[in-house]
Amino acid sequence: MQPILLIVDDEKTTRDTLSLALEDDYEVYAAANGKAARAIMESEPVDILLTDLRLGGESGMDLIDFAQGLPKPPKCIMMTAYGSPDTAAEAKRHGAYYFVTKPLNLDEVELLLHRAAHTAVLEAENKELTAKLQPTQGLDRMLGDSPQMQTIFNRIRQVAPTTATVLVTGETGTGKELVAKALHTLSPRQKGKFVAVNCAALSPQLMESELFGHEKGAFTGAMQRRIGRFEEADGGTLFLDEIGEIDIPTQVKLLRVLSERTIERVGSNTPIPVNVRLVTATNRDLEAMVREGTFRLDLYQRLNVISLHLPPLRERSGDIVLMANAFVKELCKENHKEEKHLTRPALELLRSYPWPGNVRQLRTAIEHGVVMSDSPDINVQDLPEYMGHPQAPAAETNPRHGDLNTNFELDSTPSLNLQYVEQQTILKALHITQGNKSAAAHLLGISRRTLQRKMAENKDIYQQYLA
Repeated sequence: MQPILLIVDDEKTTRDTLSLALEDDYEVYAAANGKAARAIMESEPVDILLTDLRLGGESGMDLIDFAQGLPKPPKCIMMTAYGSPDTAAEAKRHGAYYFVTKPLNLDEVELLLHRAAHTAVLEAENKELTAKLQPTQGLDRMLGDSPQMQTIFNRIRQVAPTTATVLVTGETGTGKELVAKALHTLSPRQKGKFVAVNCAALSPQLMESELFGHEKGAFTGAMQRRIGRFEEADGGTLFLDEIGEIDIPTQVKLLRVLSERTIERVGSNTPIPVNVRLVTATNRDLEAMVREGTFRLDLYQRLNVISLHLPPLRERSGDIVLMANAFVKELCKENHKEEKHLTRPALELLRSYPWPGNVRQLRTAIEHGVVMSDSPDINVQDLPEYMGHPQAPAAETNPRHGDLNTNFELDSTPSLNLQYVEQQTILKALHITQGNKSAAAHLLGISRRTLQRKMAENKDIYQQYLA
């Protein structure tokens, strides 16, 4: 289905020229004034509004204001022969997607319209993906629409209201602490404290004091009484991350706490009752550690009443788009950036990357893209270099320059000339986008029609992409 484009200009020649040039790619409506344009927008779901600044006695700014008040606002592009930085800034404040000056360059207009339509599609997809997040409300920012994650969400809801201990397993970065927080949030203990301890960060000498506390004078340096994490979490949830890192003596004491529901501070023999829901997590194979004698079987059995295993991101790649779009929205706000959207080539690169660091690494990569992008789009070259994408040239970027890296090595063909370089650049763009002509045109900074014409002129060179 073609995007709906509304052209508003009081010059008939401009309306007719644009309509004729764009009718192959858009369902085009045209209006000579604001009144006619408003009537069309009230009756048709316009996707893009291309309006002149001066419409007789009216202003295109007022028309953009009207468009922004619609239930589904179109992307608005302002045209004017009276361009200035102040006017462009005002148009942006009114909600204009872009500002272009007359006389119009048709290729530039086609490219801007393509970008506007592409952005509108991404925004619609983002709204759909956001709607999918609603069933996971209460799961403390956990994202995922895959069958694996839906199973995890259902088990969390089932287990959370109970007092059973839970062992969460999975690779580093899969979100084990988020599971623990969700179990706390959805439990009757939600008004109590959620206390997290990273066992791998503590030495065996500090572990006992950290968990159970100590009395003043219990050891050198114990200048005052200290409350341990079990007491701190009383009435709430205690999360012990990297539980496989604790030594055998601490394992014995932890087992006693689970059995008797009491703790003793270091330097004291007085038992202190504690009411704590324990959740533990590890990226290690505890069963193998039991066989090796480095983890107690009885403790493992007490911790593993309920087991939740988080799959690595590479095994649920269908969730990447959902998470990536959510991270973009979150990180734009966090980094004081205007709202941005991932381009389709960028999304394809995100989907294809193996993500050894899982969700944590994905979020970091998205933040890199948010910070490095200097346009409304997050393109392939805005993502981290380790993902294996080509590097962008240092040249200034604008709507006439795409985001294609042309810094690639040419062979030593003696007939090297401008036409040859152009053909190689187009082939590289088509290769990067896997034959997607619209995306390739976007990378090259030309219209799709221009790309199709160039390919048609050299069918033998682009044969594999014309099939």
